[in-house]
Order: sequence, then C-alpha cells, then structure tokens
Amino acid sequence: MSRPYPSRSPQTALVRINGKIRAREVRVIGPDNQQLGILPLHEAINLARSKHMDLVEVAPNATPPVCRVVDYGKFRYEQAKREKESKKHQHANRVKEIQLSPSIDPHDFGVKLGHTVDFLCDDMKVKVTLRFRGREMAHQEFGMQVVEKLIKEITPYGHPDAPPKLVGRGLNVMLSPLPRTRRAKNPRAGAEAPKDQGGQKSGAGPGSKESAALILPRTSEGESSGFTNNPFAQLDAPVGSQSAA
Repeated sequence: MSRPYPSRSPQTALVRINGKIRAREVRVIGPDNQQLGILPLHEAINLARSKHMDLVEVAPNATPPVCRVVDYGKFRYEQAKREKESKKHQHANRVKEIQLSPSIDPHDFGVKLGHTVDFLCDDMKVKVTLRFRGREMAHQEFGMQVVEKLIKEITPYGHPDAPPKLVGRGLNVMLSPLPRTRRAKNPRAGAEAPKDQGGQKSGAGPGSKESAALILPRTSEGESSGFTNNPFAQLDAPVGSQSAA
C-alpha cells in the first residue's frame, strides 16, 4: 500500500544498529579491532550485548555487511569529530571576491592587497573583479595595469589560474593559494604594537606622565591645577593675595 504523504524521515543514509540491521549474516569486528569472522545476526547482537555495547553496521554494501562491536554514542562522537576535522581543510573550495577599479587610490589598493593576502594564506581562492564605468572602457589598459600589479604583489602567496579575461564591462581573474610548503608567511600575522617591560603599550597611556601633562594645564608658577579647563588660569593674582595667605 502506497503512502498518501511523503515520509518525514531524512533522506540521508542512517547507520543501522542492532535489530535494525537487515542482513542474516555479518562480518564482525570486535572492540579491539580484531576479526571475529562471519556470524549470524542474532549471535552478533548477543555478543555485543554481553559486552554492554552495540552492533553497528559500518559497511552495508559489503558481502556480507561489516559490523563493529562498539559503543554507539562513542562511535557517533568519533564520526562527528572526523567530519569536523575534514571540513577544516576545505577552505580552498571557498571563494572570496575582491573588487577593484581602474582609478583606485594607492591606499585603497594596499587595503585590497592585504585582504587578498589574508585570504590566500587561509587557503581560500580569491576572485578579483575590476569594473569599468562610463568612459573607462576606452582605456582598458589602465585597468589591466592595476590587475597585473595585484598579481605581481601576491606572487609569494598565490598564482592566477588563467590570464585576466574581459567579461562584459569588467576584468576577472581567479587566484589560487600556493602550497603551504612554497607559500610565504602572512606578513600581518601576529603583528602587535610594541610593549614596554611592564606589559603596557609604549606611548602616552591613560595613566602615563605624558597624558597627565596633556590633560592638566600648567599655571604661571609651574604647578598643575586640578581642572582641565580652569577659568582662573589666565587671571593675575592681586598684589596682596600672597601676604594675606
């Protein structure tokens, strides 16, 4: 009898354990990875239960299917950990985009170059796009010079997959990172401001003498007043004020 509604269960392949295994005979691997041979399904399940573990099907397409005697919770944890580790090395499949212009400012070009180097050092691909606007299409050589300059600057970190190509009103080029053994280190990695021996950054800090000299104005006698904006700092004291004090 066909179902009137589609099943709500996920379509992804699930791992079968214990009584959900459909084969009559299975090849069993023990808890210590030792081969226990081919056993009937009910004997394999009883063997796993005697050890307070589960019978997990790890190779359902084999003949007969391969099952392991293992704690199912620990098995899922190790499987999730392996998947997480494998995803860490898939940055090369991610593509970042950098947009340029033929009349880009040198400072802006330096910022874009720094971002490109950061992406390449993180094992990511970079798509460089340069857009021509209005009459800039009449001087495409300026845009080509900007793209070629960027490619030259990132030579220690990556290389273009193909020469820059004009698509519509823009130049496109895809950059790929070099292997880690041949790639230079990111010059901006670990760059911090210099610190003194006390652990504070050098320069005028909130509690330094330089900052106090900037905050507290000096009076005519060379002593600092307690107010940043002292309204009486520019007034001359009366002649008899000192004798009266």
